[in-house]
Amino acid sequence: MANRYTRSSLAGDLDHRDEAVMQALVTAGALVALSDGRLEAVERDELVNFIDQRGFAPTISRRQIVEAFDHRVRQLEDRHGANTIVETLGRLAGLSLASIVVRTAERVAAADRKIHPGELRALKLIRLVMMTLPATMPSVAFRLSC
Repeated sequence: MANRYTRSSLAGDLDHRDEAVMQALVTAGALVALSDGRLEAVERDELVNFIDQRGFAPTISRRQIVEAFDHRVRQLEDRHGANTIVETLGRLAGLSLASIVVRTAERVAAADRKIHPGELRALKLIRLVMMTLPATMPSVAFRLSC
């Protein structure tokens, strides 16, 4: 039986997986960073360092993570924030990577050495989404909201 997977298709699968993981981590980090009403550089730096040092998305550069974070912040400040959160986090909901998303959000919340009540609410929301939504839910939720 011939092997249907080539090296390039496997690399593409890894890139896609890393992109999904990075987007979920960036979304959780941006949500927490914005939840106290002010975005601090130390929060973004903590997110980027944590993703990079732990190798959660090894095919993605630090610069790409920073750009994705800044883009996600702009999206969350826009009217489509709720859809973005559910769609992006939901891709990893219920999977073993869900705990990494929660841990990343906790690191961002603690980055400025103050836990604001808004950050606690954001962490609670992230835990709820990551532990309760089935992985197929985001596409359904997204279609229903359009």
